[in-house]
Amino acid sequence: MNILFLNSARAWGGTEKWIRLAVTALSRENNVFLAYRHNVVGHRFSVPKIRLPFHHEADIETIVKLITFIQKHNVEILIPSKRKDYVIAGFVGKACKCLNILRLGIVRDLKNSPVQSFIFNRLADGVIVNAEPIKKKLLESGFRKPEKIRVIYNGIDHEEIIELARKQIIKPPFDFTVSAMGELSPRKGFDMLIRSFARFAHNPAVHNTGLVIIGQGTLQEELQKLAGSLDIERHIIFTGFLENPYPYLATSQVFAMTSMNEGISNALLEAAILDNAIITTASGGGITSVLRNGENGFLVNDGDEKQLASVLLNLYTKPDLVKHLAANISASVKDMFSLEQMTGAITAFFQDLQKTTSHP
Repeated sequence: MNILFLNSARAWGGTEKWIRLAVTALSRENNVFLAYRHNVVGHRFSVPKIRLPFHHEADIETIVKLITFIQKHNVEILIPSKRKDYVIAGFVGKACKCLNILRLGIVRDLKNSPVQSFIFNRLADGVIVNAEPIKKKLLESGFRKPEKIRVIYNGIDHEEIIELARKQIIKPPFDFTVSAMGELSPRKGFDMLIRSFARFAHNPAVHNTGLVIIGQGTLQEELQKLAGSLDIERHIIFTGFLENPYPYLATSQVFAMTSMNEGISNALLEAAILDNAIITTASGGGITSVLRNGENGFLVNDGDEKQLASVLLNLYTKPDLVKHLAANISASVKDMFSLEQMTGAITAFFQDLQKTTSHP
């Protein structure tokens, strides 16, 4: 198959990481290409690629150049990953008679509007999601073709993560370290995490504990000020964006994800591979179908700072529990989120759609 991924992102994130893994795996038996907007994305790919402006959904320059590229390389399948890309790929797919298969990796509250219906019911030939809650939300939002949605769990290259973690030896910054990773944006809930951590760290029974936050974003200065106002700035390390975050994840005992809206977080899966006990909020999306509360991690209510602080204290006082939870979630992730399983599922979905989809 000849497959073209489209990504108009300006920054590197979870979606872009998924694309890189999918491109690498699918390239073994297919011809895979990339259309991208920013070099922060494009330079991480070695497949044939084209840089395009992606100004807006009806950007004529992008559409014309895409059509030329598709015809030159006989592309059969388009995989857009952002809303803008969905529309552009939809128009181009109709013009070139390509399958347009959207990738949606987050539980979004999609409005059942004419525009939304046009994108998902008219322009899309299929949708890849990485969690059952995303499929459920799509159907509630008016997507009329449940057979065209395929839940495919993220694939994780376990060996690569472990190898990258060993490339740099970092001395554990604290005796008990909690890590978190992601874009420093409102959706990720880092403010709730910091306030919860402050409750935990100020407990008289807690000593030499810290929080390592990996990532960059518009809220970094605000979050640093919040840490200062809570008198825990000495307990928090903001690393900024790291090309290789795994050595830091390998030094922590606990990974916390407090996102208000998520699919299945790659960062959480990677932390599990590196033997972290996992805490996630109820908005953790599809990970809640994997995480069994108290057995291979802890699930806390959205925004419940007291509960999260209590879970952190429980783990701090019970190192054997931390090891038990970490071993269990690592085994679950290795079993359910392999790169081979993801690749096979994506390939099967493409083949199914090729058999059942006709273009006028």
